[in-house]
Amino acid sequence: MEPDVSIETSSMIRIAVVAIGHIPARLFRDYTSALLRHHTISLASISSFYTQHHKSPFANQPWDSGTLRLKFIVGASPASPWEDFQSNRKTMAVIGIAHCPSSPDLRNVNALFHNASKGYDSALVRRCFAFSPADHQLDDESSKGSNLVLFPPADRQTEEFHLQTMMQDVAASLLMEFEKSVLKAESGGSILKTPLDSQASLSSEEVIKAKKKRLGRAQKTIGDYCLLAGSPVDADAHYSTALELARLTGDFFWYAGALEGSVCALLIDRLGLRDPALEEEVKFRYNSVILHYRKSFIQDNAQRVSPLSFELEATLKLARFLCRRELAREVVDLLTAASDGAKSLIDASDRLVLYVEIARLFGTLGYHRKAAFFSRQVAQLYLQQENRLAAISAMQVLAMTTKAYRVQSRGSTGPSLSNETGAVHSDGGKMHHHSIVSQFASQWSTLQMVVLRELLLSAVRAGDPLAAWSAAARLLRSYYPLITPAGQNGLLSALTNSAERLPSGTRSADPALPFIRLHSFPLHPSQMDIVKRNPAKEDWWTGAAPSGPFIYTPFSKGEPNNGNKQELVWVVGEPVQVLVELANPCGFDLMVDSIYLSVHSDNFDAFPISVNLPANTSKVITLSGIPTKLGQVNIPGCIVHCFGVITEHLFKDVENLLAGAAQGLVLSDPFRSSGSAKMKHISFPNISVISPIPLLVSHFVGGDGSVILYEGEIRDVWISLANAGTVPVEQAHISLSGKNQDSVVSISHETLKSSLPLKPGSEVTIPITVKAWQLGITESDNSTGRNAAGSAARQVKDRSSPLLVIHYAGPLESSRETENDKHVPSPGRRLVIPLNICVLQGLSFVNARLLSMEIPALVGENHQELSHPGCSSTEEASGSERQTGKFIKIDPYRGSWGLQFLELELSNPTDVAFEIGVSVQFDSDTGSPVSSPGSEFDYPKTRIDRDYTSRVLIPLEHFKLPVLDGSFLAKDSSVSGARSRISSFSEKTTKAEVNASIKNVISKIKVRWQSGRNSSGELNIKEAIQAALQTTVMDVLLPDPLNFGFKLSKKDTGQSEDRMSPDESVEACSSIGSVVSHDMTPMEVFVRNNTKDMIRIRLSIACRDVAGENCFEGEKATVLWAGVLSGISMEVPPLKEIKHSFSLCFLVPGEYTLVAAALINDANELLRARAKTNSIDEPILCRGAPFRVQVKGSG
Repeated sequence: MEPDVSIETSSMIRIAVVAIGHIPARLFRDYTSALLRHHTISLASISSFYTQHHKSPFANQPWDSGTLRLKFIVGASPASPWEDFQSNRKTMAVIGIAHCPSSPDLRNVNALFHNASKGYDSALVRRCFAFSPADHQLDDESSKGSNLVLFPPADRQTEEFHLQTMMQDVAASLLMEFEKSVLKAESGGSILKTPLDSQASLSSEEVIKAKKKRLGRAQKTIGDYCLLAGSPVDADAHYSTALELARLTGDFFWYAGALEGSVCALLIDRLGLRDPALEEEVKFRYNSVILHYRKSFIQDNAQRVSPLSFELEATLKLARFLCRRELAREVVDLLTAASDGAKSLIDASDRLVLYVEIARLFGTLGYHRKAAFFSRQVAQLYLQQENRLAAISAMQVLAMTTKAYRVQSRGSTGPSLSNETGAVHSDGGKMHHHSIVSQFASQWSTLQMVVLRELLLSAVRAGDPLAAWSAAARLLRSYYPLITPAGQNGLLSALTNSAERLPSGTRSADPALPFIRLHSFPLHPSQMDIVKRNPAKEDWWTGAAPSGPFIYTPFSKGEPNNGNKQELVWVVGEPVQVLVELANPCGFDLMVDSIYLSVHSDNFDAFPISVNLPANTSKVITLSGIPTKLGQVNIPGCIVHCFGVITEHLFKDVENLLAGAAQGLVLSDPFRSSGSAKMKHISFPNISVISPIPLLVSHFVGGDGSVILYEGEIRDVWISLANAGTVPVEQAHISLSGKNQDSVVSISHETLKSSLPLKPGSEVTIPITVKAWQLGITESDNSTGRNAAGSAARQVKDRSSPLLVIHYAGPLESSRETENDKHVPSPGRRLVIPLNICVLQGLSFVNARLLSMEIPALVGENHQELSHPGCSSTEEASGSERQTGKFIKIDPYRGSWGLQFLELELSNPTDVAFEIGVSVQFDSDTGSPVSSPGSEFDYPKTRIDRDYTSRVLIPLEHFKLPVLDGSFLAKDSSVSGARSRISSFSEKTTKAEVNASIKNVISKIKVRWQSGRNSSGELNIKEAIQAALQTTVMDVLLPDPLNFGFKLSKKDTGQSEDRMSPDESVEACSSIGSVVSHDMTPMEVFVRNNTKDMIRIRLSIACRDVAGENCFEGEKATVLWAGVLSGISMEVPPLKEIKHSFSLCFLVPGEYTLVAAALINDANELLRARAKTNSIDEPILCRGAPFRVQVKGSG
């Protein structure tokens, strides 16, 4: 059988093309290609070369429209034993190709061509075309008169014309030779035999029968020559005669041949025009041809030779003639019948040709899987031959089947596949369902594995290590779940062995392991956030906050955004990172020599890393690189150097694989089988590169950025800002964001501004003062000194720390031009610095309450100072310590009735000790004895050890106002009249006024602490004091309307008070306030009006003993008096004091208490509000502080 046969093959003249002498392979291909273009020669073009020596047997030769069809056979072609049966199988001409510069001896060339043409006995015409001869070769007379034809050097067009002329000469020579052959056949001088004819001696009857057959065969042969000569009408006439004679003699084989020739003559005569009637005629005749070929089968010759090959060849010719989609069913039936007959073919080469032709025809119909099946049969026949050339042929055939089995190499896919994949991913990276099915709907994994194994075997035999590596890589990558561990190790060995035979740096289009998918882009570092810059505003960053969950872009393009597509901006010269996940689902350890991002543009430098993946594991790695130029960056995947070969792994291939796995269309998800969690689809963003901009890098001086503070602690932290970019920082602004912003007490804005412009490599340190905030109830329960680490982690997780936000930018210049040629200013950046303040609970409040005390005062001799000058704190030794001591200690010579203290109970749950100090600030109008207004005085410190509690007392009497003025509670009242102002002192005083008063008191009290960690802070006591003073604020702040005081009338001590010695002063201090019994002691009582109005009172004086009994009245009275002690009517001027004198005689030594009281008549609303009474008629009683009198015996 012959390949590429058709019905028109019977009309083609076979010409052998051979290389003569030494000729470069490239030149031989070029000359052969030029020769093959002349496969059709019109009869009209050869008329000038044609010489009619006698009357032509081709009576109906179509000189105007006829053509000669040439079929060039390059290389050696053995003679066919069936040449007498079909003349088109004969090699009618031999053309040699020689290259004169490579073969300068033309005689040798002529001799070589003569020897080469001897192998073609049936050749009627012989020519040797010698190209590019030199001048001396053109003048060589030895080439003249021979078959050597010289083609002088010329341009291509001239050379083509010369070659066409020579081929016309060859065609004319062939036509004249055909005429001779026809005349010879008509004379009956030739004996026509086929391998089917018996070689034994014939009987007389068989000899007569053979003579009759010879006539029919001669007519069939003449018809063949008529077809070759381009005269279909003459051929049809001779075929008709041959059919009649063969039918009469029962020569079925030649009958089928003649009938087959008549069909060819019919088609040639119709000039390729087809109609249904013609097709039916052709099908009818060819079915008869197939039938008669089958009838010619002789059982005796079945083991030696069989006409089955002609029957199958006729079937293929008919199938090729009918091969189109409309007649697919008939063609499939014919090809199926032909494939069944392949089993009976004796010659393996015939089966090879048959399978090749069947595969081609199925491919022409579009039945690619059937074509692939028969191609695999061809490959199997090649693999049965133990030689390298057959293995190469098998590998090439199998490579053609891989597309049908969907295991083709990625290098064999054209741009159409890429375009299709790109269209699939155009809508946000998602694939349509039909696209997934079209990729993975094969569902014949076992067959695919067999194809790849055959391809691997053929590549190994063919000695093609790259093809073997590619087949093993596809087999391992696609079907690892179906391959045993031993098989996987075998493929690993195949990959390793193939790589050893490849040169270093070899690339393959087919990736092996690992599987790589895009995991994510790292959260954009807070130090690299990019924001759009609005040069028209001073605060250029407003309204341009970074957008997106993890990507920040300074540009919004004019065209509408594409769905879920993100935009990522990279800066020239700044390293960037991309997270990818690698999976090794196989049973061996995988060593990736290098992996880096694949970038098809020239504006990005990727950094390779090596990775080791144990068996059945996955790993997320970080790949980095540096953008080098402006423009867009496209990263379709990664470049991997593994198993000795460099391959490109595309993200979209793994996305398609995972999409197929999700729908059950592929065997397994390599990431899930490697222990990786299910991950949401990540769409690759649009990446653009902009020009360099500044880059500030921050760090905390002397620490890691975490500050652990106790509640209320104040500390300074220093943040260093360094410009790590290549552009100076020219604009910068600091602001706060996040929670607890009030914990930042101060920021040195001036330090940053004074450092501008901050040049590349420069650094500036900014001091910041922070104060720890107050923890909530839940936080306080979980935040103690013993679990500081856990508390810090919780607070960082809760993000309760404030954020320091720095917006900065470089020079105002255009970073790039948009599509509309509009200049875009270079963007700025936003640096977010978390202060990471971990607040731990320090001292905790247990309780806060208000305490009152009644301490009687001693009667002194000086009412103005209320104490003896020698005991005063304002003497020469006075200082801050003594002033503080006087403030804290209780003065026994001063009235202390109703002394009030605020008691704070504090607990220390931490692991350090605290020292507590309370300080009170006085204003100039408080009536404080301190000489310096606005001074602050401290209590002695109180130490609280760990796990202990302590109480701190804060005296409140010094917060009283010096004057009982209506303006205290009438701050918000109108000035419409005195009555409306005074009315504000009723019990209906607004809550806002009370809170304002409390805040005023709280603002003057400071409770500070210092711990053993050399840190200090201030406790927040606002809530505690506010709760304690909520109902008693008026008693604390407002003075009594009247103050009372007693003093003894002065006696001459015989010494000047100013000249007392220290010892005398101490002795006088101890004797002051002492009265001798039975002596009439003169005394004075003082009444002070603390209001701005005149007060009318009735004063009374009482005296009680230690038992509390009245000493003036009753049967047991022990004190005599002189003067008026009750019902004393007095008018006390505003803010003034008056005195009343009297004398007392104490009969019994002991301790007595004097108390002055006054009944106020006609009290105004101010006094009633202070006394907390609403009755107009009810008098108001004011009682002074108790004063103690020590009476000594007269003896």
